[in-house]
Amino acid sequence: MSDAILPPPPEWARHDAVWIGFPSHAALWEDDLTPAQAEVAAFATAVDADGAGEQVVLVAADETAAAAARALVPARVSVIVAAFGDIWLRDTGPILIGDGAARSFRFNGWGGKYQLAGDEDIGVRLAAKRGIAVARCDWVLEGGAIDGDGSGLAVTTEQCLLNPNRNPGMTKAEVEARLHADLGLNRILWLGDGLANDHTDGHVDNLARFVAPGTVAIPVAAGTDDPNAVIYADATARAKAFGLAVAPLPSPGRVLRDGEVIPASYMNFYIGNAAVVVPLYGAPNDDAAVAAIAALFPTRRVVGQRADHILTGGGSLHCISQQIPAVQDMP
Repeated sequence: MSDAILPPPPEWARHDAVWIGFPSHAALWEDDLTPAQAEVAAFATAVDADGAGEQVVLVAADETAAAAARALVPARVSVIVAAFGDIWLRDTGPILIGDGAARSFRFNGWGGKYQLAGDEDIGVRLAAKRGIAVARCDWVLEGGAIDGDGSGLAVTTEQCLLNPNRNPGMTKAEVEARLHADLGLNRILWLGDGLANDHTDGHVDNLARFVAPGTVAIPVAAGTDDPNAVIYADATARAKAFGLAVAPLPSPGRVLRDGEVIPASYMNFYIGNAAVVVPLYGAPNDDAAVAAIAALFPTRRVVGQRADHILTGGGSLHCISQQIPAVQDMP
């Protein structure tokens, strides 16, 4: 790839559309299928923002799921069928760069944990459906593992991008060179670990998100029993040492399901044209998180939405979405 590649625009830049994965496989979702479908439909409706947002494209894996989707969303919301393993399009979908072209990376089921038919090439197929030129990059990278501010600056975690279950033997310098060559990223803030019990091995979109140029939002522990207190403190210290401004946000604290700590995070919000949608879990800090994120995006409608059933699949709102930036607004 050329050194002249423009990096992906920041998520707050204008979008033409967004792909959102729609839960489709009963064998994967079991009793959570119907409530997860309802949560995803509510998310899509919030991003649509009564027609003021970007075009919302729900991606269903088959016609049965597509029919369920159409019954739950406004007619403005598009529903397409494209076979996939599961809904995590942030990781399997294409990443658009600054000239409107796309990159599709190898996907190995988050280090071999969940390899499902269709996930390996859904990015290429989605790009082709919209006539977007896509180049395939021969190394493992998931979209949720990186976040950028559009200037070439990005944040990631060592736990994920240096994990031997992704690209064995690849050094930090080699990862940085690939990020530069394929995505135009030339400054990388390396955080340490991601959230406890996150099967993605520390995706950064649960931990740190850019909310303005040179400004990254990171949670503050919600008490002494917060399972991620040390992780948040380390991330904040690294970001400040790197020279970034840090916007502190609430943490949901210790959230349990069946007695186990789950990687619940308000950081998995989605920034749309008209609305920012924040996942909620019935935790004491839910309202405070929405208020804090609203202060960061005063020109957008900021809404909280329960995402408990989506989280049973291992992710949240940001994980199931992949924006398509508006080409005319790219640098």
